[in-house]
Amino acid sequence: MTDSLAVRRSASARVGDALTVVAVELVGALYLRQFLLTDDWRLVIALLAAFAGALVLMERQPALEARIEGAFAAQPRLAMLLGIAIVLAFPFVLEGNTYALHLCVISMLYAVLALALNFQLGSANIPNFATGASYGIGAYASALLALNFGVSFWLALPAAAVVATVFGFLLGIPSMRTRDSYLALVTIAFGVVVNQLLNNLDFTGGPNGLVGIPVPELFGHSFASPLVILGAELPPQANFYYLSALLVLVSILFAERLHDSRVGLAWNALRADELAARCQGINVTWYKVLAFAVDAFLAGFAGTIYAFYVGFISPDNFTFLVSVTIMTMVIAGGMDNILGVIVGAFLLTLLPEKLRAFADYRILFFGVTVIAFLMIRPQGLFPQRLRRYGD
Repeated sequence: MTDSLAVRRSASARVGDALTVVAVELVGALYLRQFLLTDDWRLVIALLAAFAGALVLMERQPALEARIEGAFAAQPRLAMLLGIAIVLAFPFVLEGNTYALHLCVISMLYAVLALALNFQLGSANIPNFATGASYGIGAYASALLALNFGVSFWLALPAAAVVATVFGFLLGIPSMRTRDSYLALVTIAFGVVVNQLLNNLDFTGGPNGLVGIPVPELFGHSFASPLVILGAELPPQANFYYLSALLVLVSILFAERLHDSRVGLAWNALRADELAARCQGINVTWYKVLAFAVDAFLAGFAGTIYAFYVGFISPDNFTFLVSVTIMTMVIAGGMDNILGVIVGAFLLTLLPEKLRAFADYRILFFGVTVIAFLMIRPQGLFPQRLRRYGD
């Protein structure tokens, strides 16, 4: 009798967890859809207020947040499959709005960049203001391969990532002679140097950039053409939407595997206490350089997709401000928290666009909004959780 009651309670708990996962993901998807399709600034403010209210509720009711986290931990497969289904179906509910699809593509590319930086800033506590430079190196490397040598997008994609990774190593090795604020200055200098080279070298097009980057093709289908799925026609941006979504998925899986590996443990040890990590036999220099390389690797992929998506790139697309924005996404979202980093990337990408109604005061309202969210959740929207080594 006792065993039967325990089984029923266990089944009821599983059903409750499943319903919680479904409700949270569907509400999140509906919220994002409404936010993307809304042009009225008053509704935008109302949606932001609703989001802030949810954060306040979770901050004041830790049990509620723990309940949601527990549900996702208990139903990881359901959460993943439902999330993939929502991402696949999302373009169909945007009413053919090309601008909303464009914002989704840019948000996902920034999510990849934020995940890339999170390996350094979140996992290993290494400040890096050169992620924008790696983003630009990937974009320019792939564009130059396509324009000068006729290399297809699918070959330029991994090639550009390799080129960016090489530059990541070149940045990481000399950076090991510095620490803390001095290390940050080295990465700032690297980003400035890369931007100046892009501005002044002839083969990069100088300040005029590179024009006419060819559109990718897959099995004879041009990404400049509408995408037809099950008889429904989606705008051309949907091609890059699904490509960017695939890159985000790969980045998430990559991040999770690294976090659970010895590399992730070593990075977390560096974050906690570099001297103690060194005393435990961890090769501090190697793992720091590896963090630079991994950051550049993912940034190179994102840069390639961006270059072929917009068809034109210039040094203005990869300034120091881009690196600062990416770092803000990681900090505001929640360092060393994959979900938090992605939410931070979407929030900080969409906010400036949705606050255009305020014209010259747009950046002011943007800053005020970010500060307000950080006042509610000082450690980020989804704070870093303590690693449970017994898992």
